[in-house]
Amino acid sequence: MSVIATIRKVAAAAVLASAVVLPAGQASALEKVNYLVPAPAFLPAFAPWMLAKHLGYYKDAGYDVTFVRAKGGVDVAKQVGAGNAPVGGGLGDTPIIVRANGVPVRSAALLGGGALMVLVARADRNIKSPKDLKGKTVSVLSYQDTTYYALLGTLASVGLTKDDVKILAVGPRNVPGFVIAGKADACACVPDWEIYVKGALKGNIVSMPSQQYFPSMAQAILTSDKMIKEKPKLVKAMVEGTLKAVKFIMDDPAKAAAEYVKAVPQHKGKEGLMTAIFKNFTDRTYAGQKVLGMNDPAKLEKLQDFYLKQGIIRKKTPIADLYTNAFVQ
Repeated sequence: MSVIATIRKVAAAAVLASAVVLPAGQASALEKVNYLVPAPAFLPAFAPWMLAKHLGYYKDAGYDVTFVRAKGGVDVAKQVGAGNAPVGGGLGDTPIIVRANGVPVRSAALLGGGALMVLVARADRNIKSPKDLKGKTVSVLSYQDTTYYALLGTLASVGLTKDDVKILAVGPRNVPGFVIAGKADACACVPDWEIYVKGALKGNIVSMPSQQYFPSMAQAILTSDKMIKEKPKLVKAMVEGTLKAVKFIMDDPAKAAAEYVKAVPQHKGKEGLMTAIFKNFTDRTYAGQKVLGMNDPAKLEKLQDFYLKQGIIRKKTPIADLYTNAFVQ
């Protein structure tokens, strides 16, 4: 089923559920919002959004959010830009990649001053830095996810291209799973997968945060120019609710983990693991902003110049068209 068909099916089901469950006159009390995520919503990388919904942050603002899976961050941006969903998730550099191709999306909030992608390699494969990936196998979520482009950027920073390594798009479970099983030498991972690999291999890993090699970015809340103009209240609610959950995680990872497993039953009984993951996200991704959520135009410009030089994009976009900080000030 296509993403568009899934969105329509979810929307129809939500309307029916509202009509059945809510008393007469309350069916439209909350506005329905489909929020696109680039991978399964139960992954800890999406904890801020799951917590924001679970703790009622979106509901308090008047919105009933349903999460719909797309095929990576680039696909999220394309669907949001086409008007098939009002908001979605990607990386802060996603607008750089898609806006050059005419997709009218921008980042409405950047979830941290760090980066989401971290290269994680097996310590027994003689890999100490990205340049050692030449001839190696690297697992990624998909070729449509912006962690893949972060991998390309990291490789380019040390003079390598995608042709110098074997990149396998294997889906969310197998990104860390292939490294653990020895089927891949390294992965374009996110902080939760880093913890999984580290635990399974008893710490025998080499971690290489992408931001050490080029200006890689954190997760972002993506929306379209049209949504910003026509539904700023909705965008503001998504930004404020999500950032409130990020702050909760940063301030008290253990307490946030306890609430998170209530929101996502797949992780029940794993509070300790989720606490470790949340601490890693705080260190790797969420920390480092003077104002939580604020986009950094200087970093965007530096990153766009890098992508252009490396041929990842063919033309530049005016920096002001890549982001807005109107919802985080």
